[in-house]
Amino acid sequence: MAFHNPQRIARLVVDAGANKAVMSVPNTLVLGFLAGAFISLGFLLNIRVVANLPSEWGSFTSLLGGAVFPLGVILVVLAGGELLTGNMLALTMATLARRATLGQLSRNWLLVVVSNFVGALFVAYFFGHIVGLTGTGVFLTETVATAQEKVDHSFTQALISGIGCNWLVCLAIWMAYGADDISGKILAIWFPIMGFVTIGFQNVVANMFVIPAAIFAGHMSWVDYFSNFVPVLIGNAIGGSLFVAFMYGFVYRKEIRLVESHVNKVKSKVVDFKI
Repeated sequence: MAFHNPQRIARLVVDAGANKAVMSVPNTLVLGFLAGAFISLGFLLNIRVVANLPSEWGSFTSLLGGAVFPLGVILVVLAGGELLTGNMLALTMATLARRATLGQLSRNWLLVVVSNFVGALFVAYFFGHIVGLTGTGVFLTETVATAQEKVDHSFTQALISGIGCNWLVCLAIWMAYGADDISGKILAIWFPIMGFVTIGFQNVVANMFVIPAAIFAGHMSWVDYFSNFVPVLIGNAIGGSLFVAFMYGFVYRKEIRLVESHVNKVKSKVVDFKI
């Protein structure tokens, strides 16, 4: 399986972030909805797999759930989607390379967080609540227990957990850019995502599914949800932007500057031709 070295990955991530920065609003919203739904389907699969497993299996249950959850991120990367936690890497790298502005970064993140939320709510309400996939029997018990564990974290705990989560998620996205074929991308995504789920780190988009699913079933409240949303969002932003984008941006700053220089030269030639 062919793969790119980290220097090449840095350039690919910058290019991807620059394209995301200028994506139209309708396209961003549709792809954001899909990404939120895809991550929720991965979480729904997790719940359906682990809910019936015996308690004696202990942490092996978490491993099995973590093994199937990556479906969501695989769908986002291969089928296409705008995922907030992944864009915390790409848009930040593009901004560091001066291929995007802070305004474009903020615009993208805002559109994507809203559309991810709508996509997650869609799956939680229609598949989870209406169909009953998270609202009955052991599946309800697992959904509520998972959601309760997340909202029981203090602000600091949720924030730090969010850092760990998106550090791994953005490393998965980073490595996926390094693979040229589908099998390589799936392997690159699977291990880090499996790791963050098995460990129990908090992901803001995944929580958009599981906590509302518990709320639709009559447990917890929207106050509980938003009390969790804020620290996890901040933690995910730090994990993706600082621990991956800024650090790799610093290490491979020469490669990123080459990309910036090349783009400026191309723009200059276009202007000269028009004149």
